[in-house]
Amino acid sequence: MNEETLKKIQSNPKYLELVHKKTSLGWTLAIVMLVIYYGFILVLAFAPSWLGTPLYQGATMTVGIPVGVFIILSAFVLTGIYVRRANQEFDPLTQQIVEEAK
Repeated sequence: MNEETLKKIQSNPKYLELVHKKTSLGWTLAIVMLVIYYGFILVLAFAPSWLGTPLYQGATMTVGIPVGVFIILSAFVLTGIYVRRANQEFDPLTQQIVEEAK
């Protein structure tokens, strides 16, 4: 890519919008995942016995199992949110920017 095309793309308002949207979404999803993960770590540090509590009287499954599954599934859900936004919003915007730069 030559310098002129690069400057044209970087000065495009749609490019600035794309960068802002991607950055904002990325940080938001990262913060959500960090809160979930570090919340789990804090529970492990300060209330580990709670995770060992049976789900109900006589159960062999403890609270920790569904909590762990929730953490794993939340990573998949957050990834899905990003992929959906990328496919529906970011990719068309990128295509418009590329077309305008030609």
